[in-house]
Amino acid sequence: MIQSYMIKFSTYFNDWLYGKNGYYSNYKEIGKDGDFFTSVSTSSFFGGTIAKKIISSIEDGFLPNNTTILEIGAHHGYLLADIIQFIYTLKPKLLDTLNFAIVERFENLQNQQKKYLQESFGNIIKLKHFNDISEVKLENAYIIANEIFDAFSCDLVYTNDKNILQIAMVENHKIEFIDCIDEKILNHCKKYSITKGEVALSYKDFVNTICKNITHFEFLTFDYGDKFPRNDFSTRVYEKHAVYPIFEENLNLEKLFKNSDITYDVHFNYLSDCFKENGIKDIVFNTQLKSLVEFGILELLEILKANVNENTYLKETQKIKVLLEPTGMGDRFKTLNIRK
Repeated sequence: MIQSYMIKFSTYFNDWLYGKNGYYSNYKEIGKDGDFFTSVSTSSFFGGTIAKKIISSIEDGFLPNNTTILEIGAHHGYLLADIIQFIYTLKPKLLDTLNFAIVERFENLQNQQKKYLQESFGNIIKLKHFNDISEVKLENAYIIANEIFDAFSCDLVYTNDKNILQIAMVENHKIEFIDCIDEKILNHCKKYSITKGEVALSYKDFVNTICKNITHFEFLTFDYGDKFPRNDFSTRVYEKHAVYPIFEENLNLEKLFKNSDITYDVHFNYLSDCFKENGIKDIVFNTQLKSLVEFGILELLEILKANVNENTYLKETQKIKVLLEPTGMGDRFKTLNIRK
């Protein structure tokens, strides 16, 4: 007889993505052949614009030219490769002094990243891998975190008709709610007026570790979400570009478990507050559209126009429009740019 037991949804979520044979433990295609699209898979100019921003941060004196560019969760390595390629195009001398690093917990993905970057750049760049953010000890860093916070474990909470906050538990891939007795979650929901939705307290330890271990940094993250909690469930499953809300009727979680991506909207005010609690005040929240334009994506497009034929230029313009579309990625993705 197989015994079953209830676990918190956050444990279930973490096991789904990072447990044995979890969804992120093996390499997955992103783009039309995968389960979802990202800004990285849409256009290399996404990474190119970040490269332009990194160059600006060095040229304006905020970071030195021997800074470590650190990507957290680099998947195949495409984004870091795009950044390196555009730095080479815009400011090639910087590659003589810059260092590059990736935080990646899975050895097989580390090997994939090393192989791809070696094939792309040979020994031109200096690359180091860390298994966990706690291993990173740096004086200066430019940190890139593209769509990582929506993959941090979260709990689901719900206020019932008796005005009692309840928390999601999972047993045999079935979700049910019980009264919440976790003081941290109760206090968090009270502070941010959350009556229904996701609570991801795991952001705090991550931010505290960065602020403790890296003396001087600029941190840039892109993710789904908004400043304020929407007081509804945003947790959803992606499988071959189909999207399934977590509480969709007849959703077969057992079949989807570890075989598809699971995600939710990031609560950016809470993420900002985690940095503020470490004494950091230079925090800018924006849409992806506004950030990419401010970082110089349109200037990069003008450089492209002057150096390629019209057909190539128009093709890339269409890809960039997807990144900036106000009714799509441009507004749906938000950014935090933080300087310590």
